Order: sequence, then structure tokens, then C-alpha cells
Amino acid sequence: MHVLVTGAAGFIGMHVALALLKRGDTVIGLDNLNNYYSVALKQSRLQQIHEQASQQSFQFILMDVADREGIAKLFAEQPFDSVVHLAAQAGVRYSLENPLAYIDSNLVGFAHILEGCRQQRIKHLVYASSSSVYGANEAMPYSVHDNVDHPLSLYAASKKANELMAHAYSHLYALPTTGLRFFTVYGPWGRPDMAPMKFTKAILAGETIEVYNYGKHRRDFTYIDDIVEGVIRVLDQPATKNSAWNGKKPDPSSSSAPWRVYNIGQQQPIELLDYIAALESHLGRKAQLNLLPLQPGDVPDTFADVEDLVTAVGYRPTTSVDEGTRRFISWYRAYSRVDF
Repeated sequence: MHVLVTGAAGFIGMHVALALLKRGDTVIGLDNLNNYYSVALKQSRLQQIHEQASQQSFQFILMDVADREGIAKLFAEQPFDSVVHLAAQAGVRYSLENPLAYIDSNLVGFAHILEGCRQQRIKHLVYASSSSVYGANEAMPYSVHDNVDHPLSLYAASKKANELMAHAYSHLYALPTTGLRFFTVYGPWGRPDMAPMKFTKAILAGETIEVYNYGKHRRDFTYIDDIVEGVIRVLDQPATKNSAWNGKKPDPSSSSAPWRVYNIGQQQPIELLDYIAALESHLGRKAQLNLLPLQPGDVPDTFADVEDLVTAVGYRPTTSVDEGTRRFISWYRAYSRVDF
């Protein structure tokens, strides 16, 4: 296939691009390389892609999805079969500081992608949603059949809005769209603003790490390879109409339009203190903790029900937190060139 991957210099985007190239697809990677976190890390990810791709199989385009004319021109010039849309302004806490960045990227940018897909009759749009859409929901595990109408951050609201925008396009234009609610993704080449990288760097430096909700957070840590496998399998099966969908008892996970949402998570949440213990074990160092209260926008727990994903594409994440952490630490040792 000829696939557009937005956010190709991002954590998940890099790994998805590599997986598509490995199986023989042609990939156009798009990213704006913004400075939300290290641009050097993003460039290093792109270098990994270039090293494993031929000039014919991968092309990188420096562009912001908020660039309406640029995105329209890109779709008009490229014969994409499918789109994996991963570009977004990430981060729950940053959305409290700079909310308009989420409007520009996550709402306006997503609208541009939807319109490009409509105009060029793309076979399937797969896009990143988030476990954060569950917001104030307390029923566990989180199910795609539950309503998600109470987001606790603008980031979460923007991801919920993406699902709604996609549904409108699926309904009006028969555009197959699938939203994937990712649960706490970690692994090699991860984001430096997320716990695994922040905690590892601090532990090795002998610095105190801030642990919110007094370490009682439970997170469904999901290894990057499991996320990528789920993305690829879903991409290969365009969303279809649910013939049994009933508007009198509407199912939030499907539609009479070709629209679906799925969770991708390990389905085995662990307390944050236990995750820190796994880092300590593989680093051979003890962490110094500063236990703090729950932060605005955070949810205490995440726990994915992935049975719909299993039914749809025959896949369930399998990498244990211990094994995933071991692989992450092995990568971090090589990438940071720190001996420990």
C-alpha cells in the first residue's frame, strides 16, 4: 500500500512507519518537528527510518497538519491508499498551560486530514485517540461500549472530538475511519515527557522523581510493539457498518456508518510504584520519591477492555511490563551512552 503516516517523527509514528516499510509498503511520513520536546530526538527517529528504507519506499515531508493549503496539496498530489494519523499535540498537563496548541493541531489539523481523505476517497483512515477520553468514568475495565462524555482535560476533549468528527465524515461520505484509544504507551524511542524516560533519567542521575497521587495511580502500560501490531492489523481491515446498530439503543463503539473505535492496552494495569520498582530492578538503582497529590486533568486509573479488538482483528497485546521495561532500559543504555 501507499500509506501516509502523520507524526512520523513521533514515538508511535516512527515505529508504525518502520513496520509498514518492513512489510513492503510505501510510506510518506509527515511531521512538523515542533519543539514540544527534543527536536534532536525526533530527527534521530527519522534517521532510523531513513536507514531502513530506500529512497523509493520512504519520503519525509516537513509540514504542520494545521496547514490547510499544504495538506490539501499533499493529498491532491499523492495517491494514498490509507492514512495513519498520529500527529497531535500530546500531553495532558501541557493542555492546562497551552490549550490553543490543542485546538490548532488536534482539531483544526484533524479536520484537514479528514477533508483530504474525503476528497481523495481514501480506503481507510486510522487515527490515534486516547484512554484519556474515559475521563471521569469509574467503571473498570474501560469499555468502548461505555459513553465517554466527561473528559478531564482539553487534551482528552480534543481526542473525543476527533472521534465525533470522524463519525460525521464516515456517515456523510462513507469514509471508513477507525479510532484507536492507546493506553500508556512505552518502549524504545519514547517521549521524554512521559514517566519511563523521566524516571529513568532521574534515577540514574540520583535525582528525586515526582510521583503523583502518592504513587497510587494504576496504569495499563502497553509496550510499543503491541501498539504497532494493533495499528497494522486494524489498518488492513477498513471499518465497516454495524448492521445491528440501533439508534434507540446506540452503541458508542460502532455505527450504521463505517466507523469504529477500539482500545489497545495490555489489560493488566499496575500501580505506578510497581512500575518504578521494575525500572529500579533493571537499572540496579533505587529511586528517590517525592509523593504528591493527584494533579488536575489526571485520572487515578486506566484499564483497557480489549475484547472488541480481539474479536475484530484477532490480536491481544502480550508483552509483560517486566519484559517491556527490560527492552526499554536496554535501548536507553545504548541511546544515552550511559554505563550502569
